[in-house]
Amino acid sequence: MTINLSIKKLKKSFYRKEVVVVARELLGKVLVKSNGKENLAGKIVEVEAYHGDIDEAAHSYGGITERNEIMFEAGGYLYVYFTYGAHHCCNVVTGKKGQGTAVLIRAVEPVFGLERMIKNRFGRKLKNEKEIFNLTSGPGKVCQAFKLDRSHSGTDLTGDKIFILDGVKIKSKDIGISKRIGITRSVDLPWRFFIKDNPYLSRK
Repeated sequence: MTINLSIKKLKKSFYRKEVVVVARELLGKVLVKSNGKENLAGKIVEVEAYHGDIDEAAHSYGGITERNEIMFEAGGYLYVYFTYGAHHCCNVVTGKKGQGTAVLIRAVEPVFGLERMIKNRFGRKLKNEKEIFNLTSGPGKVCQAFKLDRSHSGTDLTGDKIFILDGVKIKSKDIGISKRIGITRSVDLPWRFFIKDNPYLSRK
């Protein structure tokens, strides 16, 4: 199955809005990684917003470092970090230059390149049909399935290697909102957004 890489790619203007706005609007959009021959794509179904000015859980809280400097660029770049000594997580940089805001992609629903994603994640065939829902149901799983790591941090999301395509607009009634997962600071901010009842969510 192929995907037209030349149409409906999100422009820089999409990313340069307030982080919570971008987070909600990313639901239903399609994350794509392409090497020119093979495409991996997944519909974004769960995200979390992070804002360094007011959010102690954000990597940008406290200012620019070598690790987080891409977060302070104007929106439209990929920020990938390594966490817990085991997992990579990918984020979409948002807002204005110097702002330090980003959206974590927590889960996607596979669209293209399913066999490659399965190989990247498990190195084997699926044990059963239900295992498919464990494929990309978490931020570390997304990066493993798409084979994303720190070398991809700083990628321009309007380029041809990693980008996001427009998708079906998700209605407000179908968007769930909750506190973010797996953090110990600024825990009360309701900045996790997800498509209700999607089987690929990291937490049901």
